Amino acid sequence: MIRVLVVDDSALVRRLITTALAEAQDIEVVGVARDGIDAIEKCDELVPDVITLDVEMPRLDGLGALAEIRSRHPRMPVIMFSTLTERGASATLEALSRGASDYVTKPTNTGSVREGLESVREQLIPRIRALAGMRRLAPIQRAPRAERPAAVAPPVVARRRPGGPSEALLIGCSTGGPDALAKVLAALPGDLPVPVLVVQHMPPVFTAMLAQRLDKLSPLSVREAAVGDVPKPGEVLIAPGDWHMRVETRAGTVQVSLDQGPQENFCRPAVDVLFRSAAAVYGGRCVAAILTGMGHDGVEGVRLLQEAGAPIYAQDEASSVVWGMPGAVAQAGLATEILPLVQLSAKLTAAVRR
Repeated sequence: MIRVLVVDDSALVRRLITTALAEAQDIEVVGVARDGIDAIEKCDELVPDVITLDVEMPRLDGLGALAEIRSRHPRMPVIMFSTLTERGASATLEALSRGASDYVTKPTNTGSVREGLESVREQLIPRIRALAGMRRLAPIQRAPRAERPAAVAPPVVARRRPGGPSEALLIGCSTGGPDALAKVLAALPGDLPVPVLVVQHMPPVFTAMLAQRLDKLSPLSVREAAVGDVPKPGEVLIAPGDWHMRVETRAGTVQVSLDQGPQENFCRPAVDVLFRSAAAVYGGRCVAAILTGMGHDGVEGVRLLQEAGAPIYAQDEASSVVWGMPGAVAQAGLATEILPLVQLSAKLTAAVRR
């Protein structure tokens, strides 16, 4: 059983979470707390596998509780429970930068308790399972698990790339992505000769706030993408929450398009959507990276890019919060190299300049 501590100042939300989790046979709610101080005490007493932590609470808020929990239990997965507002997004992104493992958004404008339960269940249960699995496997020799097959196929050598320089750097990520992006983008040079196109699984509001935070950390210009944007060297465009981002050629110019087509891999934006369009526009004249994330979004797009001759770089398991997306690329034998996060920026810079 995965033992979960639920922390929220609202009795209604606590009941909603515990009811949703009760339907999972492998998850047990071992305790609840109503504020940050209560959470710290319960955490020491119960030592759960995962904590769900509200952002805004009396006495001690989620950020304060997170700092103390991290100091006492450095490896304990913490999932922030946030409102879908600018204030909630800002606090959640700050929590992720301080060591929170992931986040979910509180259901809003739901017509019934059933819809609220379904929203919490769909968001929370997969994250709890993934993060609890990573924690249990981390200190010992790693064993097979659902998201990581036992054997990882060896990296492939990228095919000869078509003539001409690289025209874009593509990055896809999910769980753990905001912190990974901050590290990668901060270490890229300000004179990077290509634009950077990013898909991070996040809802609206959050992606705009993420772009603002990353813009302050990176020597590159970072902003949320808009329809008709022409990707430029030294600029990072992030797919807006709830919108697929593609590149397409119009009148001889590469431009960004956005749409709200069906979700792919349960995601919108989806990495596969961007990478598939990039394969059609750039062919092998681009470089792609898959960072930490839950699931397998990006594999099919990576396959098209790799077949066109683009080099593919995947974050390694040890530095990933969840090795789902990069692990899927590695298992499929599509990664040119599998690297720790600290080595990716230099490798990507060299690849686009090659």
